Amino acid sequence: MKFAEMTSPQIAGVDREKSVVVVPIAAVEQHGPHLPTGTDTIICGSLAEAVEKQLSDSVVLLPTLWLGASAHHLRFGATLDGQLSNYINVLQDIAKSLLYDNFQRLLFLNGHGGNVDPLKVALRQIQLEFPEALLVGGSYWSTADDLLREKLEGPHKFVGHACEFETSMIMHLRPELVDEAKLADAGELVSDNINGLFIARDMKHRTKQGCTGTPNLATAAKGEHLFTGIVERLVQSVEKMLNEPLGTEYQDFVNEP
Repeated sequence: MKFAEMTSPQIAGVDREKSVVVVPIAAVEQHGPHLPTGTDTIICGSLAEAVEKQLSDSVVLLPTLWLGASAHHLRFGATLDGQLSNYINVLQDIAKSLLYDNFQRLLFLNGHGGNVDPLKVALRQIQLEFPEALLVGGSYWSTADDLLREKLEGPHKFVGHACEFETSMIMHLRPELVDEAKLADAGELVSDNINGLFIARDMKHRTKQGCTGTPNLATAAKGEHLFTGIVERLVQSVEKMLNEPLGTEYQDFVNEP
């Protein structure tokens, strides 16, 4: 069920007890010299649509939110940024709109690393007002650590930026948007921590050209394998959400003698 393609009576008829609203959130920002600025939106939106296709009777899919928290890319240009306070408010406004409409299970599916912290803040604040709701948020790649370790050949066995993973995914989804002549090893990634303590460094500090890892090792076949595997994990996650109890107290979630 695609929210933006439904009439208001059709949306009113959705069984709130047996549905999960999926809200894909992403970004439009520079992705090095070889990938389009819409990379995060293309990947996250495509994954969300694949999940909805498999669970069309129980998933209500919102349009992908393309504006993200991307200030750490601004010095490279080719980036659209939502300031943190504004971005948190937007996420909360979307959540409240759905919760006021009596939807109870929300999944904010994230496709951009800069959105992780503001998403957690937004959900923490919303939960205070709607303690009975199931508010879930996280990055699609967090479901697939084993797949990344298995399939990625370069030293970075994680999702970086315009990296082997993202480049493979775009090669699979939109190959015509990849400038393959500019694929190269991104060089050393400057650390953003000292002994586990966070350093506030943007992408201009940390990368040579705004990308990380080994995009030169990317292939469409890798992207297809990773895409399929991640969709499977996300479908399983949504199914678990459908079976998760709703409540406001400890006793609602634990069976005690």
